[in-house]
Amino acid sequence: MTGREVNLEPLTLSAVLPFSLSSVLRSHGWIQLAPCDTDETHSFLGRVERLGSGRVVEMLAREVDGSVLVEAAGALSESERVELGCKVGWMLGLDQDLTSFYALARQEPKLAQMEGKAQGRILRSPTLFEDTVKTILTTNTAWSGTIRMVGNLVSGFGSPLPRDPSRHAFPTPGQLARTDEETLRAHAGLGYRAPYVLQLAQEVAELTLDLESLKAADIPTAELRKRLLAIKGVGDYAAANLLMILGRYDYIPVDSWALKMVSHEWYDGEPVGRGEVEQAFERWGEWQGLAFWCWDWSHKSPG
Repeated sequence: MTGREVNLEPLTLSAVLPFSLSSVLRSHGWIQLAPCDTDETHSFLGRVERLGSGRVVEMLAREVDGSVLVEAAGALSESERVELGCKVGWMLGLDQDLTSFYALARQEPKLAQMEGKAQGRILRSPTLFEDTVKTILTTNTAWSGTIRMVGNLVSGFGSPLPRDPSRHAFPTPGQLARTDEETLRAHAGLGYRAPYVLQLAQEVAELTLDLESLKAADIPTAELRKRLLAIKGVGDYAAANLLMILGRYDYIPVDSWALKMVSHEWYDGEPVGRGEVEQAFERWGEWQGLAFWCWDWSHKSPG
């Protein structure tokens, strides 16, 4: 945030160790999606964020001695500071304890480096609504299409940053609920996903769907998966992706990339299906999704 106005009293957030901000940011393509920002070395997380008060601020989080320092442009009220701290804590998974997983990972050469590099946390959005929208926008498209669609949503519907109106926060459910399917389909480029995003926004805005409560839902993973699958536009892959964001790793997000990686890792490039992907990681039990996500595919990656 060099050259930018910052809060004179930044927040310092503690993390369950080991922790590495760069490892979290590298864990997920989400860092490439608006309104997030970083540098080539992933040394900071920048973001334009709309707070519950309606105020839009620019924030920056960086690692200092194993903790996370959060700065915001302009002074914040105490309630805004608490809110921003909670959002950053959730995004970076600061309270996640992966001790049990690391104990298993040490026994697997393809995962043995994880603890030393403090890997395993998966970057999240501040809200499950944002994560769900972004996940829906990853389906049946190239990654460049996801980047484009998310960028269109943010620039077209999100609240602008007062000091730089060219930058916007991710739109709230209410902001998206006030638009229409044709606008989302044609002008935001969402295509067939437009009705799914619109319905999701309307249900969350009207409080008929409480996505945020799922973050702390004390229910079996299978039940949580059922609730996610009940959302229009969320299929098996999307549900598994959202479960991992929620810290549930019982399922693998099987897509074309997963099929390709498993094919080249264990089947000499021969075609495989969902069953082969799941079988490859079933021994990891409740951690299988995370084992898949963090697996070292490097020496088998197809050209």
